[in-house]
Amino acid sequence: MLAVLSILAGAGLLWSPVVAAQKSAVQGPTTVIGPRNPWLASGARAIEDGNPQRGVELTEIGLANAQGSYERKAALSNLCAGYLLIDKPEHALDYCNRVIAMDTNFWRAYNNRALVYLALGRYAESEADIKTGQALRPGSSKLKDTKAMFLDTVAPVEPIVEIDERRAHVEDKRGDDESK
Repeated sequence: MLAVLSILAGAGLLWSPVVAAQKSAVQGPTTVIGPRNPWLASGARAIEDGNPQRGVELTEIGLANAQGSYERKAALSNLCAGYLLIDKPEHALDYCNRVIAMDTNFWRAYNNRALVYLALGRYAESEADIKTGQALRPGSSKLKDTKAMFLDTVAPVEPIVEIDERRAHVEDKRGDDESK
């Protein structure tokens, strides 16, 4: 699951509303504006910090209080990731599908859904989502990581190097003979 968390969190696959700061043109006080939806920010932070259950709870509240499509997309995407991390892939799939229904060009949702399909053993669909994500975001390191996880699952690499233990055994015997 740590590999999945690093893929989800690493490149903004978990969305956290950014805290913006504005400074006046004149040297003076700084006004800091916090996230419009603190539940989304706290939920993303909890998921990234390894507490996906709490992250899901906070993000559900954030979704209920979402203002606009950006916040809804962020909430749905994070719920997809969070439910996957708490081993509820069917719930995760529903949220991934809802994000994609909102925005068919959202590569992060395809990446997240590919991970969900992988967890469900739906390999053809996982591969299709990886390809769609790569078409939308060529060169994405997170999609490359997801593809590597996919390939490790469906076509694990067999080691082609065979270690010959005979020589080590002979050298061990020589060492024993020299100590006599």
